[in-house]
Amino acid sequence: MAYKSIKHWPEAERPRERLLARGPEAMSDAQLVAIVLRTGGGGRSALDIAMELLDTFGTMRDLERASVSEFCSLKGMGTAKAAQLKAALELGRRLFREPPVKGPGFSTGQDVYSYFHPLLRNLDKEVFHCAMLDVKNRLIRDSRISEGTLTSSLVHPREAFRDAIRESAASVIFVHNHPSGDPSPSREDILLTERLKAAGETVGIRVLDHIIVGDGSYASMLEKGYLKNK
Repeated sequence: MAYKSIKHWPEAERPRERLLARGPEAMSDAQLVAIVLRTGGGGRSALDIAMELLDTFGTMRDLERASVSEFCSLKGMGTAKAAQLKAALELGRRLFREPPVKGPGFSTGQDVYSYFHPLLRNLDKEVFHCAMLDVKNRLIRDSRISEGTLTSSLVHPREAFRDAIRESAASVIFVHNHPSGDPSPSREDILLTERLKAAGETVGIRVLDHIIVGDGSYASMLEKGYLKNK
């Protein structure tokens, strides 16, 4: 079979395009290494070389320990590609060694409001966020789940918990704004809270609260009794 470089492959099969479309979590080790290598060599594609690297050295940890000269012993691997790969592996090693950054702790609805109000004020659309927390209720990360209109915000439970599952969050607090400035929960807000709580129970992630941010004030579903936490 004649050699065909990755740029001539169907777009959905190219590692870089696949990462952009599906995210890095959907990629195999070989596909990620191929992106680092960027191009092929010696009549082989970058993915071919990446697969041989993994076949030759075994685990990613063994790959990290290999020397530049060992990389260059493989067909298609020159010093430039070896340097790119060593740099990427070193960045991963340094990231692993970095202590995790502790986010703010959320003990009350006011804590959540104080954190999110600067982010959500003056928006003319409803924006729905998920605050992912560790076992001590410290913020791991917050992600925007959806952006709606002045009257509604479409939130699917699968999307709402996707990042929380990925981050191994112990619990979550959902937050969205009311562009009108009045944080009073609507019937839709109450029903959504119930659906999200049920979904959280299914995936094993507690929903601690659902905060609605208004103009200078907030509403907590927990404090108002719409969310029961044992």
